Amino acid sequence: MKCPKISFNTFANVLASVSAIGLAGIVSAGTYVYINKDAIIDSVKQQAIEAVMGQMGGGLGGGSLPIGTPELAPPADQASAPQGSSMGLPVPSSAF
Repeated sequence: MKCPKISFNTFANVLASVSAIGLAGIVSAGTYVYINKDAIIDSVKQQAIEAVMGQMGGGLGGGSLPIGTPELAPPADQASAPQGSSMGLPVPSSAF
């Protein structure tokens, strides 16, 4: 069995063809991104907003947040915070 001879010219032509195909792919992908950049940015923004709103439990004012009084009242057996003290820190009398 005889091995086919591969000349340098054949090897260079194959390498140039593969390189041209790769370059065409890079250029076409860059062109696609450039042309559709506004739609891509809007899509990413929308996905980010949905992800943040999903973590917040449905959004603001959707009824999922407590309104204040009954839900946030401390239990009867819980100690209250000291009234009228500065938590041990000095309180400045005047800024001047």
